[in-house]
Amino acid sequence: MRTFDEMFEVIRSACGNGSPTVDENTTPKGVKVPPGDILAVMRALLFDESMFFDSLSCVTGIDNGPGDGTMEVAYNLYSIPYNHHLMIKVTLSRDNPVIESVSHLWRTADWFEREIFDMFGIIFLNHPDLRRILMPADWDGHPLRKDYKQQEYYRDIKVAY
Repeated sequence: MRTFDEMFEVIRSACGNGSPTVDENTTPKGVKVPPGDILAVMRALLFDESMFFDSLSCVTGIDNGPGDGTMEVAYNLYSIPYNHHLMIKVTLSRDNPVIESVSHLWRTADWFEREIFDMFGIIFLNHPDLRRILMPADWDGHPLRKDYKQQEYYRDIKVAY
């Protein structure tokens, strides 16, 4: 069983492309990591026997808006045997929101990542089946983006909200 500071050191050791930072504004306690380090960090959190984050409870997309120019992906992890809770966050450019998939580490990521792709347009590289899951395949845009423009017609049918 590890303290948050010990977990942070494992995360820091796994980061090769940059430095992680503690995110004081999250519950559970969180760590921001560079996008290029997401796989190394997630592998360390899953396979380190003293942490064993065996459950990916949720993956969430966040659009910080066109003015900010960024989007985020937040991963909520839970270790059943050690009762650890941890959030890992990555910040992506709104112009090119791309990150590696973690679906090969936790099967639950499959649907979470598809939903985020569908609603926010964030691309998860090496995802086994990255396609829309909530909207029709030919829907225009990503409805949870802050700059989303509601379409007036879909297949010649007026879309009324």
